[in-house]
This record gives sequence, C-alpha cells and structure tokens, in this order.
Amino acid sequence: MKNPAFIFVLALMATFLPGAKNRYTTEISGQLNGVESDSLLVGSYRLGQDDPIVDTVPMKNGSFSFNITDSLLREVQIFAKPATGDELKNTNLKFMLIPGKHIEITGSLENYTLKGDRFYEDYSQFFKICRPYIHKIDSVSVICDELKERTGSDGITADSIRKVYAPVTAWENEIIRLKKDFILKNPDNDLSMYLLSELPLDTAAEYIDSLSERVKGGVMAPLNQSLKEFIDRNKAREKALEELTPGAKAPDFTLKDIDGNNFCLSSLRGKYVTLDFWGSWCGWCIKGFPEMKKIYEKYKGRVEFVGIDCNDTEQAWKKAVERHKLPWINVRNNDTGADVTLMYGINGYPTKIVIDPEGKISRFFIGESPEFYNYIESLMK
Repeated sequence: MKNPAFIFVLALMATFLPGAKNRYTTEISGQLNGVESDSLLVGSYRLGQDDPIVDTVPMKNGSFSFNITDSLLREVQIFAKPATGDELKNTNLKFMLIPGKHIEITGSLENYTLKGDRFYEDYSQFFKICRPYIHKIDSVSVICDELKERTGSDGITADSIRKVYAPVTAWENEIIRLKKDFILKNPDNDLSMYLLSELPLDTAAEYIDSLSERVKGGVMAPLNQSLKEFIDRNKAREKALEELTPGAKAPDFTLKDIDGNNFCLSSLRGKYVTLDFWGSWCGWCIKGFPEMKKIYEKYKGRVEFVGIDCNDTEQAWKKAVERHKLPWINVRNNDTGADVTLMYGINGYPTKIVIDPEGKISRFFIGESPEFYNYIESLMK
C-alpha cells in the first residue's frame, strides 16, 4: 500500500528540512498482544536514504521500548521478528515519527492505537476506518502471489489471477476517497499533509493548495516543499512526453561515463542509438541484459547502446556494470546537472528509446519485452 512517489518524497525532504542540526531523542514504547516472537524488527525510512535502517528491539510480555535520535521525519514500520529460517510476515504497523514527539502503541500489529501527540491520535483514528480495506487488499495480494507461483498448473492462468485481484481497485479507490474527504474537511490538520503525500500525484497536485498556511509552514513544511518539488518534476516529465513524439529531435545531453569522461549524445550522430534507462535495483532491467548483449554484439558498429543509470549511488552503479559485464557506453544520471530522466519523460524502468542517425526519436519501449529486439532487427534489414 505504499505509494512509490512517497518514498521519493522522503528522499527529497532532506534538502528542505530546516534546523537539521537540532537532534531529538524520541521514545517509542508500547504493549502489543498476539506477537509470538520475543523481539520486533523496526525499519525506519530516514530522510535522504533509499533503504530503511533496521533495528531489532526486544520484547518482554508484549512490552517494548526504544529510542530514535534524529532531526528528520521518518516513516517507521514494525514487524514481528521471524524465527531463524522463517519468512518475514507481511503483517506490520506503520506510522510517521515526528522528532521529539514521543509515541505509545497499544493493540496488535493488525489493529493498533497510537497516542502521544494529536498527529498520532488523528492518524490512528483515520486508519482504523481504512484498515478493513487495507486488510482485504493485503489478503488478496497474498493469494495472487501464491497463484502466480502456480501459473500453468491446476488451470491457473494470468486471466484467472486478474479476476481474483479485480476487487482491489475498488478498495484502493475507497481509501483514496476517504483521504480526499479528510483533507477537504481538515485543511488545518497536520495529518492532511501526510495523507496528501500518499495520494496519486495528479490528485495531490489538485489538493495541495487546499491546506492551511500553518500546516504548510509547520512541522510538515519539509513534506510540503518536497511534494511541491515532486509535482513540478512530474509536470516537466509530462511535458517532455508530449513533445517527444516519433520524429521529434532527441534532447542532447552530457553525462560522465564510467571512467569519469564526458559523454555527449550528439557524438553518436550518424548511428542508430538506444538509450537504456535502468538501475541496479530494477529486476526487469537486469533480466534484459543477456538479450541486449546478444543484439548489441550482432549489430555492433551499426547500433550503439547507452546505458543511463538512474537512482543509484555511484558505487552501486559501477559494481552493477562490472558484475553484469555491460559492454556498451555507460553513464550515470545524477543531480549535478540537467536531469536526463526529465528531459526524456521517463516514468518507468527499464525504458529504452531508439534514436535514428539524424538524432530524432524513433520509438519508445517501456518495460522488458521482445518488441524492442524485433524493432532493432527490422531497422537493420
């Protein structure tokens, strides 16, 4: 149920957060029933980091207590720690932690109450209303994951799985309706800013100006500012997509290659060029490499590939290029210059863009499929 946009917003918030030098020790404590484990796994998405910080917290008779010292808003998720060899269960409780605002948790991982600050209490009350829909969505998702593993047996097909999953859209839309309704009725509530960040981006853009100045400038100011930044980025992406139709001139750019040298797209004029937007974190990007290598080797000299790594650290990018032995030009998109993902309207990974010898857009391919390879074959005939 986590909106991917929200994770990106968290990462942006470090840029805007005022008073980052003021660190607060925030206590999280509580009493949970129905937890068979003797300890909890606590993951917190710290601002400016892509991966959660994970800690183990001991429990005694259902009671627990731990501190987080920081100046940054975090989203916290708490799971029961599985026994050795067991899988982590999907059931968890989550909340946004406000620095310096202690929180007390009671109930169970599936049905919990938060106390300690108005934000926590409003959050707790709101998600009690949403919880039945969340449980239904999670239950159906688990069933569909199990069915996917059995596809092809017992008459299980992709269509039959889609039918099982079909009610989820209505439940998700009901949660969105509840969030929109709360925001409109409570424009001066800090929770409205948090709920706004969990809405689809086009809806968030529509509702962001309805919040009060106090909410936008208060404890949720970093979230407000970063969400506005993300909305602006999305508008730029949509504009690029409208303009980059087949036959349009491909925007030129200069990025550092893996050896630290400047690479300029226009230097490849006269050849067919494929821009491959990927990341080491993207499973489908990695799955496509073997087939990409085959077609690259087959038409090397006539077609050039340019791998553009996105949303990676420099270290992760270089390790991935080495591990997968990528033989083509490899460059990394980063925040030090123009964002090439915005220039090309990238909204999914992998995305491959074929550019003709005159430097014009030929075709877009989103996702990994035979279509791209068939298209390259047709160009080379």
